[in-house]
Amino acid sequence: MRIGQIRKIAITAVLAATSALAPAVGWAVTGTYYDRAFVLAAHEKCRLFAAPVAGALSAATLQAHGAALRAGATEADLTATARRARVRAAEVSCRNPELIIVRDRVTDAFQGWARTPRMDFPGTRASWTANRLRAAEPRWRLMQAGMTGASPVTFGLVAEETGREALSAVVSFVGRPRPYAARIVMRDPSLASRPWLTATGIGILPPETQRRTVWSAGTTSAEVSVLTEGRTQGEVWRFPDAGAADLAELDPREPFLIQFLFRDGSVATAQFEAGDFAAARAFVALGT
Repeated sequence: MRIGQIRKIAITAVLAATSALAPAVGWAVTGTYYDRAFVLAAHEKCRLFAAPVAGALSAATLQAHGAALRAGATEADLTATARRARVRAAEVSCRNPELIIVRDRVTDAFQGWARTPRMDFPGTRASWTANRLRAAEPRWRLMQAGMTGASPVTFGLVAEETGREALSAVVSFVGRPRPYAARIVMRDPSLASRPWLTATGIGILPPETQRRTVWSAGTTSAEVSVLTEGRTQGEVWRFPDAGAADLAELDPREPFLIQFLFRDGSVATAQFEAGDFAAARAFVALGT
């Protein structure tokens, strides 16, 4: 790789870091993703960064991936872009002085970002809110708000008193029996390899034969600290950890459902957007 190319990546990587993960407005559709993917690949080869900076860079790369998809890139485009970035990184010596410049500039830019306690990850129609502050009571580490009818539903990762982060849905139903089960419904990538998109680029769920279902593992009364503001009661439904990995596979433009099943055969549904769940989850993984 030529000296000028590495220097350009150093500059754009720093600008990308200091943008606080805002969508890549004004950048070439895949340019920001290429730059972050290159720096990440160089780190994997040469161990350029300490763990907090490397974690922040990983989250930033995932978010650039989502921003590029929302800007019109295809998954095939981004796969090819990542491949080019890895090839370029493989060609660069770990002793290259320009790579040292990249390391120092990216470290300076991302060290402050890695200490950021809260961050919003906006999507097309909804956002994920991440919170890395330590708390004594259960607290949302990562959440997106939704509704089913007039009942609020919050979904994401809850930091429990044990220290474990549980994939959870919290709902406050009013004036009706409580559900006996809950499930996440999403596209199954093993059956539908690409998201279903409308002509305007909005994701929709595929037919039922191409969907994946993740059933809840149990429910308890929700602590006040995870209820929607103004609510005094609700239930928390916990899902297997594998459900988070399944959600991270989704295209950021597509929806998924949380459904609550009642003994009279009715189903209450809240719709959410996959958005930058993978990037926000990586940000939370940096720790409190």
